Amino acid sequence: MSEPLITLEIEKLVAGGLGLARDDSGVVLVRGALPGERVTASLRSGKGVRQGLVQEILRASPDRVAAPDLPTADLAHASYAAQLGYKRAFVEEALSRIAKLRHEVGETVASPREWHYRNAAQYLITPSGLAYRERRGREPQVFADDPLVMSQITELVGKLSPELLDPATEVALRASDLTGEVVAALIGAGEPRQFLRASDHLMDAGVVGVSLAQPAGRRFSAGVRLIAGEAGIREQFGDVQVSISATGFAQVNPPAATLAYRRAAELAGKGDHAVDLYGGAGAIGRHLAKNFRRVTVLDSDADSLARGRQDVAQSGESNVSYRLGDAARFSELGTDVIVVDPPRAGLEDEARDHLHDSTADRLVYVSCDPATWARDVGDLTRRGWRLGEVTPHDFYPQTSHVEILSVLER
Repeated sequence: MSEPLITLEIEKLVAGGLGLARDDSGVVLVRGALPGERVTASLRSGKGVRQGLVQEILRASPDRVAAPDLPTADLAHASYAAQLGYKRAFVEEALSRIAKLRHEVGETVASPREWHYRNAAQYLITPSGLAYRERRGREPQVFADDPLVMSQITELVGKLSPELLDPATEVALRASDLTGEVVAALIGAGEPRQFLRASDHLMDAGVVGVSLAQPAGRRFSAGVRLIAGEAGIREQFGDVQVSISATGFAQVNPPAATLAYRRAAELAGKGDHAVDLYGGAGAIGRHLAKNFRRVTVLDSDADSLARGRQDVAQSGESNVSYRLGDAARFSELGTDVIVVDPPRAGLEDEARDHLHDSTADRLVYVSCDPATWARDVGDLTRRGWRLGEVTPHDFYPQTSHVEILSVLER
């Protein structure tokens, strides 16, 4: 049975890059539409708010541009200037609707690159070639060229044969702008010896190291083992060099992250002690080191902390230390300034309590999710914190994702 078609007027974009429209039955969220457009959309059955997909554009927005049909680029059909405006609007909407605050939001800081900016990618391995993970209910999309990833990854992918990567089901790649190198991780069930042919194929294609990750519900949570070559490579993030791998977390757009990290250091100011919560390997915290007598990076991931310790040992930074611990329990760390860059879920209730009870009078909050950021900011302002600068940053051009850099004081 075919999905029903409906004609809609798109009012605005909402989080997720979906166009919001209304009819007699209520709200419809439409993928692939832009504000001001009149479209025909197919509706998908299901619970909750109705969702649709553009089938025909009856009146196009002046911001619409030709774009590749990619599951990884949900805003590529909008001009880049329009994308930046939409992302600012997402942050403004979250502040007013969730935090209940009327507050100025700065213009979105553009990424230095609009395309070919990603230093990381993860693809399905299919008989027809490497493929994107598709949205629910759709077949994986095999591609010839991924316009979001750096050229080093594009060139490498062109040398790979899917049959020689068997028995892996996926491959993750990470490239470095600094060195030009690429490392890989094969994802599949089994022992490393079962993946030697696939590893050799990747090494022959030009990667400098191959690891094996077991399939898991949470990304790379089942353990990673090195098969050949190097486990990591070096990359430049602003003023510091960090070690990155195919499986560890690191921002995928280093030039864009550089702009945010340097501004975060400016907002943090100067003092005796700064704490970088959810700090990972300390890319943000290390930017604060020149203006504080000491910096403590706190994270619950031992591998990230180990990489950070290795990085500062190589760079000779003596005032940055790393501590394993839960970000919700740090109140014993007397500090002037706290920097937080939490996962998408934002700050835990207990973390906000400890943050409020800390000795810090300034909080630099970096977020990848406007909704949870606005929830946390609303809670902190009700406790007496004052919201200062709020600036969206575009780490992910052609997508609806937006990063937020903000500061609160008391």
